[in-house]
Amino acid sequence: MKHTFIFKTFAIMILNVSYAPAHSNIAQGKESKVTHQKQTVNNLYMDVHHFGPGKVKYDDVVKAHAKDLATEGKFGVHFIKFWVDEERGNVYCLVSSPSKQLLKKVHARAHGLMPSEIYQVTSGVESPLKPGNGFFLDVHTLGAGKVTAKAAAAVHQKDLATESKYGVNFVNYWVNEKQGVVFCLSQAPDSISIIKTHKEAHGLVPAYVESVREGQ
Repeated sequence: MKHTFIFKTFAIMILNVSYAPAHSNIAQGKESKVTHQKQTVNNLYMDVHHFGPGKVKYDDVVKAHAKDLATEGKFGVHFIKFWVDEERGNVYCLVSSPSKQLLKKVHARAHGLMPSEIYQVTSGVESPLKPGNGFFLDVHTLGAGKVTAKAAAAVHQKDLATESKYGVNFVNYWVNEKQGVVFCLSQAPDSISIIKTHKEAHGLVPAYVESVREGQ
């Protein structure tokens, strides 16, 4: 009986030693997977839809955006905000996504309305909103390789130093260095006030200014 007890005890010790590393490896595998997921960093994109003058309504975009939000989680994408210019038929979506391809997949799966352009952008620092004025998006097309995020930040500071003179509140901006495109979001009494601010601050006049409604 004594020998039997010793043999059983020894066998249990061997089994514990044999299985411990396996369990440890499994745990480490799970931990590595979680760590890898946490380390995934999304890029920021501005995607633009051109539907044509009078061919898009704000309420329809709200419905399409809701479908994007219902689908985005499957692809690790997050739709942050959107802006609609009903008159020109343009929609701008600010999106956080691992890639352009996954962003497109969300649109395709959600409603099938694909963007005309997608710009990977760097964001500025957002300023608080002010009551009273509507939203405008002004777009600068400076040319491929002709603007950097650092240069845009310096120019934006000049806008902030000048904006109050014309009743403008520059909320934020987004820069695409590769194609040389800058999107500026502001609150203003009208588009002329925005152009005057840019002219006085640094002389860089936007290619166009659109009156937009914001959604999120």
